[in-house]
Amino acid sequence: MLARSDVVVPVPDDVDPVLGIYLAQMGPICANGLLHAAAELAPGRDVRLGDGVAGRTVLVTGAGVVGLLCALLAQLHGAAEVVVADPDPHRLAVAGRLGLDHLDTSSTEVWRWCKDRWRHGPGDRGADVVLQCRARSAVLHEALRSLRPQGSVIDLAFYQGGADDLRLGEEFHHNGLTIRCAQIGRVPRGLAPDWDRLRLAQETARLLRARGTDLRAHLLTDVVPERDAPGALAALARRERAGTQVVIEYPRRRSAVPGAGSADG
Repeated sequence: MLARSDVVVPVPDDVDPVLGIYLAQMGPICANGLLHAAAELAPGRDVRLGDGVAGRTVLVTGAGVVGLLCALLAQLHGAAEVVVADPDPHRLAVAGRLGLDHLDTSSTEVWRWCKDRWRHGPGDRGADVVLQCRARSAVLHEALRSLRPQGSVIDLAFYQGGADDLRLGEEFHHNGLTIRCAQIGRVPRGLAPDWDRLRLAQETARLLRARGTDLRAHLLTDVVPERDAPGALAALARRERAGTQVVIEYPRRRSAVPGAGSADG
């Protein structure tokens, strides 16, 4: 039986049913990130999901599932340019197959690349917005360095070990930057009447319609039978498995909803 707080979003008929895993949580997390960018860069009551990225230069730090979905959403909503940054060659290869521009952070100074690439005027260089999707405080610091003056980092990460590598006495202070936390537990202040979990899921469905074939081919890398799930999840935890998105397939005779695991981090 459904609780009053449950949200039911049917998988569109023209979308591979397995992609429905993104409707429950992962997709709304990413859509909520874009919504926070919209509230920060184009404030107002009648906010559209793409208002924070449309016509803007967007850096996405992290090429895990969250980062790649955020990048695709930014593309879908009219970003002028989207670049994904990550040190993992497997993840960068997936980004490339999805048609996303990408940077290898193990060999490229991302902040310098952004300042050289995106020149808006004298003393005004860097990304308009960074969608920060890696749970490392050093990456958050790099995100701040990559922004143009008065730019914004929309932070979707969760720093379980604290943020010892974050420095706020440099670009953050001198360039008047903003860090806005975007967690799925809440939408931006004042937008709850118009933006709930159902609407975020519906925006995810829009992405699945537009890019579902590519997502199924390149992002959803492994479908694992239920009996093999413990070993697959253990291999993910030990970083021994290179799959980007792992889905657990239950026998058809059971009514359980398919589960999903990812190698984000």
